[in-house]
Amino acid sequence: MAIRHQEFTRRSLLTGAATVTAAAGLTVAVGRGAGADPVDPGAYLVGCGIADATGAVAGQGTMGYSDPEIVAEGLLMRTWVRAFIIVDQATGGRVAFVTADIACVFQSVHLAVMQRLAQRFGDLYTERNVNLNATHNHSSCGGTAREYAHSLAAYGFQRNSHEAEVAGFVAAIAAAHENLAPGALLLGRGELHDASANRARVAFDLNPPEDKACFPGANDPAVTVLRLQQGGRDVGAISWFATHGTSLTDRFRLIAGENKGFASYRWEHDEHGVRPGERRPGFVAAFPQTNAGDMTPNLHLTPWRPSGPTDDNVLNCAIIGERQYQAARTAFDGARPMLTSGVDAAVRYLDLGDTRIDGAYTPDGLPARTTPAMMGITLAANKSTDNYHHIVPVLEEGVTNPLVDTLGGMDAPIMQWMRDAQAPKLILVPLGLLPPRPWVPGVVAVQVLRIGDLVLAAGPAEFTIVAGLRIRRVVARALGTAVENVLVQGYANGYTGYAVTPEEYDSQQYEGGHTLYGRYTLPAYMQEFDRLARALASRTALGRGPAPLDWTSGPQPNLLPPVPADEPIAGRAFGDVRVAPPDSVSAGDDVVVEFVGAHPANDFHTGGTYFEIQRDAGGSWPTVFDDNDWCTRFTWSRPEGQQAASVIRVHWSVPESTERGRYRVVYHGDSKDAAGRLTPFTGTSPEFSVR
Repeated sequence: MAIRHQEFTRRSLLTGAATVTAAAGLTVAVGRGAGADPVDPGAYLVGCGIADATGAVAGQGTMGYSDPEIVAEGLLMRTWVRAFIIVDQATGGRVAFVTADIACVFQSVHLAVMQRLAQRFGDLYTERNVNLNATHNHSSCGGTAREYAHSLAAYGFQRNSHEAEVAGFVAAIAAAHENLAPGALLLGRGELHDASANRARVAFDLNPPEDKACFPGANDPAVTVLRLQQGGRDVGAISWFATHGTSLTDRFRLIAGENKGFASYRWEHDEHGVRPGERRPGFVAAFPQTNAGDMTPNLHLTPWRPSGPTDDNVLNCAIIGERQYQAARTAFDGARPMLTSGVDAAVRYLDLGDTRIDGAYTPDGLPARTTPAMMGITLAANKSTDNYHHIVPVLEEGVTNPLVDTLGGMDAPIMQWMRDAQAPKLILVPLGLLPPRPWVPGVVAVQVLRIGDLVLAAGPAEFTIVAGLRIRRVVARALGTAVENVLVQGYANGYTGYAVTPEEYDSQQYEGGHTLYGRYTLPAYMQEFDRLARALASRTALGRGPAPLDWTSGPQPNLLPPVPADEPIAGRAFGDVRVAPPDSVSAGDDVVVEFVGAHPANDFHTGGTYFEIQRDAGGSWPTVFDDNDWCTRFTWSRPEGQQAASVIRVHWSVPESTERGRYRVVYHGDSKDAAGRLTPFTGTSPEFSVR
């Protein structure tokens, strides 16, 4: 069954609203029109799963700010992977939508996950029907990428954190698969106006009036929620909203889930009582991104002092997360059955470093092309609304990085046609031309998924809101649906920097400097999304396209020294209490306990916890809080003059709702000897009272 192609002008393609002119009865992509009866919402199998993906919480770099000075010192909240599998019982079509509390799903991670899924499930879950995306959390574990540009700040590839991430994705998908059962889908929509602001207004204002008119205040307030049920019981929610994961800023040193992770915690833990490690959680709530390239949660927009709505960045993280949770909850409560049935997906790889673009997708109507990836000088200047540090340190004049020297430097010849296609960018580093192989992907995955009325155009970039709008228009037109039914799923199946409109690119703000493949990066995406969506509508197979790079080949340097064998603090034993809690505290007080510990990277305690806050229940000590709770912090440090000893600090801010009684803190550590053998141990604080 083929969709009838429309004749359209370049102007209508770039700016016009989508119209429905598909062949009658085409249920794979077309709604049934205003006033039509909704389809049976229970025509699906649905499954939800969650898994721990937390890597090294101490002694390694974090991912997000590309700053080697940001070395993790502990844990505020664990980072999780949340998976949702939806199967159309009528056709067998299925998709797996997977969101992780991490900065980026690097292509090397994506390909590793796909390989393991093939080993476990055969051809059931493939790159066609699996979408891996990131919340773009800037307080996640670093060194997980095999792509050199993204491992610089972590001084190379960190296999332990990479493995934690890959295993977390696979475990979450396996859990969702195991939990598949007959269920229903409903779709809700809403708006949220006080959790994001446009951090690139100068660039946004260069767009045509008809584009800017779609975003009053230069903001995208759209909230879209997919509600998942089994047997009439709510089991999951996916809530899309565009805002960066930068509330905690570049001064923060703990691994955390950022504002979207907090929103998930509120819904899962506070509302449904979900605890870490549950194989069949009662409810799974993901908060994926859309086109968040120019959306910041730091509402004050103060240069080099990221803040808003308060001056406390940790509090801001919770406030922005709470606002997303409340907006999602409202849309969830108002969700209704969709008008279209079915589940489908398509994927194709695009050589983004060498794409020729038809003039139908460019603002001036002229053909264009992309180039291998080039970093602009404005990227090195950092983003003033989201950073305290003015310059990306690895690119600052006079600053060297040993990994750069190991790989062969940051210089390569750039041909004139490449400079022309990158203009007006001032090129700082030709990432796509560097030895011993490109430092970022050139061949990337472009994907379209359809779940009932909802269409996801998924790509490995940070799309600005107008860039997202243009993609949504071409996909909506190709599928014969309304633009509001199409979302851009950024940060998906890889990471390639930003994608801004050509007009925005000309201002060369931070986002334009990080649009790596030149001024026409976005038109290249638009052209491929259009082709892919039309193929999906007509059920035409386009083929996989060019093969992505094998990131497991070639050198994978790790320049961090190995963690030495653990030694206890002189005169003490592992697990000893170094600082005891007070005898009595009140709700609202802070409790701090220090232990003689071991390096946390010895064992990530995946699916578990480094410590527990326990309450005396008359003969037993149940856990009431652990290292995934917002009210706790876990920090690691070396005592002065002892390079193999560790001090572990557990900080508990006692919530106002805490029940009165006797409490204690239990720490779980693992010491490593010179042969690499681990010995688990525990430390238990003296009891104390909460009044």
